[in-house]
Amino acid sequence: MIEQGSKEYWRATTALSLGSFLVFELLYLAQPLLPIFREQFGLSPATSSLSLSIVTFTISLSLLFYGPLSDSIGRRPIMMITMFGAMVTTFLVLFATDYKTIVILRGVQGLFLGGLPSLAMAYMSEEFSPKALSLAIGIYISANSVGGMSGRLISGFAADLWGWKASFLVIGLMSILFFILFVWLLPPSTQFQKTPLHLKGAAKSLYLHIKNPVLLLAFIIGGLHFFIFIGFFNFLTFRLSDDPYHLSPSFIGMLFLTYLAGTISSTLSGKLAQKWGKTTCLMVGIGIYALGIMVSLAQHLVMILLGVLIVCFGFFFSHSAATSWVNVKATFARASASSLYLVMYYLGGSLGSFYLGFFWHHWHWAGIVFGSLLILCVTTFCTWKLKKTEYPQTVNWG
Repeated sequence: MIEQGSKEYWRATTALSLGSFLVFELLYLAQPLLPIFREQFGLSPATSSLSLSIVTFTISLSLLFYGPLSDSIGRRPIMMITMFGAMVTTFLVLFATDYKTIVILRGVQGLFLGGLPSLAMAYMSEEFSPKALSLAIGIYISANSVGGMSGRLISGFAADLWGWKASFLVIGLMSILFFILFVWLLPPSTQFQKTPLHLKGAAKSLYLHIKNPVLLLAFIIGGLHFFIFIGFFNFLTFRLSDDPYHLSPSFIGMLFLTYLAGTISSTLSGKLAQKWGKTTCLMVGIGIYALGIMVSLAQHLVMILLGVLIVCFGFFFSHSAATSWVNVKATFARASASSLYLVMYYLGGSLGSFYLGFFWHHWHWAGIVFGSLLILCVTTFCTWKLKKTEYPQTVNWG
């Protein structure tokens, strides 16, 4: 197995991190463009958000397929094929002339983008030693945040200079380099054990994972956290592009530099989980997440940015802990377990804008904060239930 600090460890971790960077760069490049789509195509905020929501929705659908398929033919080839498809679809968006076509192509792109996130952690769980796994996952999730931040930042500047199609062109060209590096660096699987593809068996594995409360609660926590995270940022772009801020796409893109906090916190969470336990890290992450949401109520732009920084730190801190929990607690069909977590995660992300849209319509930003905190109350309760399973010998089950 791959040991922490070895040459193979850094090759594999770097390759998966680059792949993760590419996936999340492509996923989020549309977010700073939402106000542009709203004005150019005469859309409502919710409809404009479809260019992002449709991707997270189709990612969630694809994850149900890639996990069982990879148990039969392997993780590495599927990750490479789907990354190539996502890259090609990015260039096809350049030929779109109406918003409906953009949404359709983005939906197809989401089907490809689901390949790497659904399989990367299963690959790590099989190839990495248990000691190396937590830190590797933390680094991998850090790349998620860097990729999402870069996609938004580069997209915003490109759109300001040359229009929204330039965002897809520039990031599409970057994706070619990242794809080549991924293929070159990722070591072949040595621990993977091929199993025949049986749809009935795959469905049974998914059912058993869902039936297992130790995993189900983690699925719910991840899904609900992303549920409000995506909606929070979508409506933040509208808040800051309107009165009294009137920020341009490039400045809105720079807002996502706050994702650097997530880069730090996800790696930190991976290290602290070895000392504190994963559920304690989850609780800490939720508390920080809630604090950042409340700080964002401020009217001064600097305070809003501070709130967003805290939100990113808390979200990725908790996400790293929840992801690691699923990979450790899944004792069979690990790719399927990872896929189920991400199905809930991305399904939540695709629906969050619709949920928070109700609060935005009635109470503007104060409604966004209230609706988000309601969801965090639910995930706090779920984490408390998980903690009872992590330390059953010291907790009174009542």
